[in-house]
Amino acid sequence: MIITKTPFRMSFFGGGTDYPDYYNEYGGSVLSTTFDKYCYVTVRHLPRFFDYTTQVAYTKIERVNSIDEIEHPAVREAMKYLDMHELQISYDADLPARSGLGTSSSFAVGMLNAFHALKGQYADKMKLAKEAIYLERELCGEDGGVQDQVAVSFGGFNQIDFSADSISVQPIVISNEKKQRLNENLMLFFTGFSRFSREIAREQKKATKDRLHELAEMKQLVGEAAAVLTTKGTDLSEFGRLLDHTWRLKRGITKSISNDVLDEIYAQAVKSGAVGGKLLGAGGGGFFIFYIERERQAALRDALKDLLYIPFRFENEGSRILYYRPEDFEI
Repeated sequence: MIITKTPFRMSFFGGGTDYPDYYNEYGGSVLSTTFDKYCYVTVRHLPRFFDYTTQVAYTKIERVNSIDEIEHPAVREAMKYLDMHELQISYDADLPARSGLGTSSSFAVGMLNAFHALKGQYADKMKLAKEAIYLERELCGEDGGVQDQVAVSFGGFNQIDFSADSISVQPIVISNEKKQRLNENLMLFFTGFSRFSREIAREQKKATKDRLHELAEMKQLVGEAAAVLTTKGTDLSEFGRLLDHTWRLKRGITKSISNDVLDEIYAQAVKSGAVGGKLLGAGGGGFFIFYIERERQAALRDALKDLLYIPFRFENEGSRILYYRPEDFEI
């Protein structure tokens, strides 16, 4: 039996520049962190006395006798890709899926990590990231960027750069005190509704050629935000102002990224003292992150009392194995 623990991520800057259609020609860059909310994947070989050969448990339970019968595309294609057979797979998570936190990629990375471990194989963080990208974008044919798989594999607060032939992960090196202050000045709220990011991603992909100026500016903000964090003596509130800037750029890329309800939530947050913020992930719902000084946070919680507030802490470990007991298996 193998149990993996993989964090979710929050992407602050550069989202959209991690789409292959963009970074293959112009290069992409994102600034993101993982935090202490996780998905857990448990994998073991299913004993051979059931009348089915594979069981997959997530929001539903699938029991099948052929891999091709598995409805969950990532599970089906990952089992084929790594030649896995007769498995019992279960998924649990701290936060809901389809909410802009990279949950599907966290599951893909955690599952692949577990599959390799079950075979007694070691897979480093970059291997897991690239295999998860291949699984989701090629084998499953899902539109979207490639930052999530890298972020949750590596963990930590990073600038991730993309080009046609490479992926580079650069940790943001700041003092513990400054990092803690940033963490304390960020507030996470659940809007109450989820969405399928692949639909928004498909629209954003179509809009890429018409939004090159906005995407170039969003990419530039990655460097500016990293400088705010790493330069001694800078005012952290500038991080919040840059969040506001990138949100205004992002919401103009396609109409599906925001709506009247989300705009009203954002307006209430700013009125309550938030310097800036953004929807996490592709948009359309999920979670808002806001930068707001601690003395104003009570007012923000009161203004958004109908939304669920989620306290969190940054984390640094990425996907890891909690329990390791590989098994011999004969086909």
